[in-house]
Amino acid sequence: MSASVLFHFAFDPASRAARLALGEAKILFEESAVRPWEPDCPLQKLNPSGMPPVLQTTENGRVLTLCEQSAILGWLDDRSREPFLMPAEPNERGEVRRLVQWFDRRFTDEVDAVLLHERMEKPLLRLGPPEARMLRAGREALKAHLAILEALLAERDHLAGRRLSRADIVAAAHLSVLDYFGEISWAAWPGLKTWYMKLKSRPSFRPLLADRFPGVAPAPHYTDLDF
Repeated sequence: MSASVLFHFAFDPASRAARLALGEAKILFEESAVRPWEPDCPLQKLNPSGMPPVLQTTENGRVLTLCEQSAILGWLDDRSREPFLMPAEPNERGEVRRLVQWFDRRFTDEVDAVLLHERMEKPLLRLGPPEARMLRAGREALKAHLAILEALLAERDHLAGRRLSRADIVAAAHLSVLDYFGEISWAAWPGLKTWYMKLKSRPSFRPLLADRFPGVAPAPHYTDLDF
């Protein structure tokens, strides 16, 4: 294999986290867009869970298959001689893990599984129009989570501490999908907006701003770096 290949779905937060992290590591990779809900999706043979993202690369002359966000981001940290997306300080490392776990579980369950199901999965799977009751519930849950992030950023430069970390990458991946669909009222969260603008201006973010969801135009500010 001559190049690394990332099998991903553009609007899957975990796939976006992998793309951002690979960009930050300046690793060249080819993108292979997949539709994990289809029976002939190549992920069925690459990953036992059938879920994206999956990175195939070569290491010491052998093909290495890394399945899902944790394995890919962990591999990037393992191969770096200096701290990459995991800080050197134990307290900040612990905070990174806490925040990533929060997004992987509670944020996913309370926000993504509701809002992204209604706004994204239903159109893709032809399950009918969004349900107003579910949209209200998802938006209320989102506000509660954004309030926590706003409070953290009132005391820190980045989510877990003094430097960019895996927590920022994962959070930005989730929020960027919601932002595409216009689900975040940034004016209500000034600290979070400033943090997001900084992340959005990084070169690693540019490919995400080019993503387009079939039949849905992005929010007007989606590609604006200074909104």
